[in-house]
Amino acid sequence: MKKIIFLGVLILLFVGCKSKQATQLDNKTEAAIKGNWTITSVTFPGSEFIKVTSFELANSNCFVGSTWKFVSNNNKGEMVLNATGCPSFSSPITWFINKEGNFVMKILNNDKAKKIQEGYVLKVANLIENSFQLIDNINVGGQWKELTYQFIKN
Repeated sequence: MKKIIFLGVLILLFVGCKSKQATQLDNKTEAAIKGNWTITSVTFPGSEFIKVTSFELANSNCFVGSTWKFVSNNNKGEMVLNATGCPSFSSPITWFINKEGNFVMKILNNDKAKKIQEGYVLKVANLIENSFQLIDNINVGGQWKELTYQFIKN
């Protein structure tokens, strides 16, 4: 009988301490970026001298002209790279914006999101009706720099 009571107390403690929601979402910001977008520029200090690989896919300059689709009601989308002289790439993505203003994304490559263990976290900035920025922190020569992706709405 003591074992059953002990087990019951243990279960109550476990359930009582469990987080109510693992990730708090910023639904208002998610709704604001819903739609089709194009990256018009990718900038960071020293970009004229240093090449940076974005999202482990291609040179950051290859993302200029890339098209992105964000669907806010199911947090899915798509990214398409199509710049001349760059590798072509297209993939579904899953994404969300948390309460801290971070854009969290996984590139699915036709896999299920739960199978992808790693993703990318960028800061959302300067969001207005037809443009916004995603800012990534990159390490350049031991110093942290901000790499900015400028989006405009199609």
